[in-house]
Amino acid sequence: MLNIEPLNNSYDEKAVFEAVGTALTDFYTALTRTLDNIDVEKIIKRKNPYLYRAKGINSAVQIVDGILAAYISSSEETIFGNCFFEPIAIVVSGGQKAVTEGVDITVDKDNTIYSIAVKSGTSVFNANSRKQQEQNFQSAQKRVRQAKKAYLPVIGYGYGKKKTKTGKEKFYLELAGKDFWEWLTGDADFYTKIIEFMGTRPDEYVKKFEETYNKAENRMIREFTIKYCKEDGTIDWNSLIEFNSGD
Repeated sequence: MLNIEPLNNSYDEKAVFEAVGTALTDFYTALTRTLDNIDVEKIIKRKNPYLYRAKGINSAVQIVDGILAAYISSSEETIFGNCFFEPIAIVVSGGQKAVTEGVDITVDKDNTIYSIAVKSGTSVFNANSRKQQEQNFQSAQKRVRQAKKAYLPVIGYGYGKKKTKTGKEKFYLELAGKDFWEWLTGDADFYTKIIEFMGTRPDEYVKKFEETYNKAENRMIREFTIKYCKEDGTIDWNSLIEFNSGD
């Protein structure tokens, strides 16, 4: 149970439904664009060819499948975070897109200005990025002082749980999953309703995405085979390692 008042107790369900639909479209559009522009050689430069050989991998298909799956897995979380949670949070909070770098939403309510940074999961920060986020909040606070209003910065995580740690108290709040969405909407069940607002629409995108994925996979296998396989079809490890680690 939250100890702070919700920002908005009367969100528009129709607007949320539309925002979720737009977010899904943007997510799959961005993910498809990533697949269309994937460059096998750029990815190979960041991979460990010795590991592939040590694991006894002798198939171009296996290598490409692993590369592609790992690349999409790492990309989709970032893309989803950018495309999905923020627009929904804007709609349900009654706020607007912020103009300050590192702040996504600004809500002006009851003589208080809330700066909200929307993140996907709770593990997005390292020491440097957290410090940068704190500096972004401080920059936003300078603008608020001119308006002579109270200021509350919040990091909101779209999913997960965030426990408050004992020790030095932060000047901003961190709310995750259920707590974050309940604070925005006043609805303790909103975090589960997001799935309901999706409905069956994700299923409509899956077939087209799979087609794009298969094309990217075939294209990468063809390119890998031409450049890093011998005439008999075996992997040319010397060529692969030279490209990855040589001059």
